[in-house]
Amino acid sequence: MYIKQFFLKISLFNNLMQQTQCFSHNPFSGKISLYLHRARLIDSIRVILRSNSPRSLISLLNDPSVDYFVVANALRSAPSPDSALSLNEILKTIPHFRHTPATIRALAKILAKSQRNAELKSLVDDINAGKFWNVRVTFVDLMKWHAAAGDLESVLHAWNRYRVSGKQVSIEAYNIVMRLYVRMGKDSEAMQIFHKIISEGALPNSRTYTVVIEHLANSGKLDSAIKVFTMLPLLRIRRTLRQYSVLVEGFTSINRFDVVKSLLDEMQIDGILPVRAMQLSLQRMREAGFIQETDEFLRGMLPDERIKNVGFCVGSSDDEDEENVDQSCDDAGVDGVRLKPWLDPRALANALNNWDLNEVLALEEANFIWTTRLVCKILRNFNSPKAAWEFFCWVAYQPGGFNHDIYTVQRMMTLLARHGHVELVGKLLLKIRREEIRLPVSTIRLIIDFYGISKNADAALKVFHDAESLCGPMSKLYLMLLYSSLLRTLTKCGRNADALDVLEQMFLGGICPDVPTFSGLMYHFALEGDFKTVQKLFMMVRQSGLEPDAYMLKVLIHGYCKGERSALALRVFEDMRSLNLMPDAATKNLLVKSLWKEGRRREAASVEERCNETNNGLPSALRGHLWTMSSADLTRVYDIYSNTFATVEGQNLQMELGSKL
Repeated sequence: MYIKQFFLKISLFNNLMQQTQCFSHNPFSGKISLYLHRARLIDSIRVILRSNSPRSLISLLNDPSVDYFVVANALRSAPSPDSALSLNEILKTIPHFRHTPATIRALAKILAKSQRNAELKSLVDDINAGKFWNVRVTFVDLMKWHAAAGDLESVLHAWNRYRVSGKQVSIEAYNIVMRLYVRMGKDSEAMQIFHKIISEGALPNSRTYTVVIEHLANSGKLDSAIKVFTMLPLLRIRRTLRQYSVLVEGFTSINRFDVVKSLLDEMQIDGILPVRAMQLSLQRMREAGFIQETDEFLRGMLPDERIKNVGFCVGSSDDEDEENVDQSCDDAGVDGVRLKPWLDPRALANALNNWDLNEVLALEEANFIWTTRLVCKILRNFNSPKAAWEFFCWVAYQPGGFNHDIYTVQRMMTLLARHGHVELVGKLLLKIRREEIRLPVSTIRLIIDFYGISKNADAALKVFHDAESLCGPMSKLYLMLLYSSLLRTLTKCGRNADALDVLEQMFLGGICPDVPTFSGLMYHFALEGDFKTVQKLFMMVRQSGLEPDAYMLKVLIHGYCKGERSALALRVFEDMRSLNLMPDAATKNLLVKSLWKEGRRREAASVEERCNETNNGLPSALRGHLWTMSSADLTRVYDIYSNTFATVEGQNLQMELGSKL
């Protein structure tokens, strides 16, 4: 076994050496120069693939600096699957080129999207046979490729292998199967997968809800789609641009412009930058008389005339002038083909992570056209907050008239907050207050959440107290969510007394915490051994008119058992049974084990007996999550989804969630 691993490492090393040796004679002054050279090569290949110059392509690919990065992105940028595959055939004749994981994945995606199932399976077989020594694929990779190809049988085969492999099944695997069923019009099967997500204990993410919303909207069930969408903040799920786009398009198509207006307002609350795909919907809304509501959005979608087309360039990498984008390409193009320049924000951010002076000079000479969208994408891909801050300050002074706006500022602030840079966040907040810019509530919540990770409780409290002046008036829902984030941060920082003070202020202000917030607080204080506070919080739940759900009671049992207070855990179990609720198998086992450990054998046997008496057995999981979502909220989403399609499947979801029998 060790010999095999040794030769595998040798093979990987040799492959990397072959890739890196290609650049040994190319005197790039730094990562930015290398990025720009690669970008020019990619643009040249893009133009040639759209023209009738195959000989030019062969000549270009023989350049030793055409490496895996250039090839992978050229394949992805090909105008059609046929042109991408022809490029791959030519690559087979290039002596210095070797496939890498990046190029193989790009090729697999092309085969999948063009539904060349036989060729895709052949490629997968070659990978599994070790033909590409440095390439490995996961079950999720296989499922993505086969789903893109519309090959349901292969997706389900990979899915079933994944489920019996002993590995924890990721939520993305569920999403892939569910999305494919929706695409194929199999409503009932899609519903079953959503049922599995909840009943098997997986946590739905934003992509899960995007599938649900798209399914409902594309089936003409827009009112149900908007109900699910409206619930996402309660579930602490980030609402995405894709979800907004689907709903804006759907409600525009039936002239429900009042709903579209509300969605646009919510986009600003969520701090989401609209995309050009919304342009037709917004133009139609404008024609219906909503001029003021759409003007700002439509202005941001106009093409930037400063961004010129690219042409064709094949030149020596020794030519220093090629480092300047404006001088590197012939704008006349090939056969009249003109394209916008290729750009990869992630690669550009990676090249700037050290923020070296030479790199900055090369970036200045490249004469990029800086836009809000580009700056946001680059900031999102920085690994170093220091480099991101340097770039953020630098780009504000570049020629071309770029000015930071709320989108770039909030992106910078959340990155700084994630890494605990309190002073820099404070500077930006001060600037925002002076310029009277309104911050999205979601940004304030993110900053407070990140301060919990970096253990900056005082900074979180200050941001919270300034929230109204930064965001303007907030609804009770958003104020409750803001309080919940602050309470979570304070408990993470061990500021228990402050957390209880904030909770009291919350009630005095007429804001009641939701079930996930109470669950998080009770679990925290149970682990701290402060059982009096736990019982006090549980009384608050009852007094607030909230009904404890199965997940909250499960949290209490776990907290008490970990604090070696099995008698209190048993009392919660009795409360659970009086509400006709049942624990999941793991909770029951923990309770029985704790009772045995503390010598309460008769009580342990009673719990076992009463749980075994249930006709349908215990649920495999009670799914909710501390601080974020309750099983009751998940049930409501499921009810909206299932009742809309009137399916038989999933009618017993409450039983599987551990809800009322």
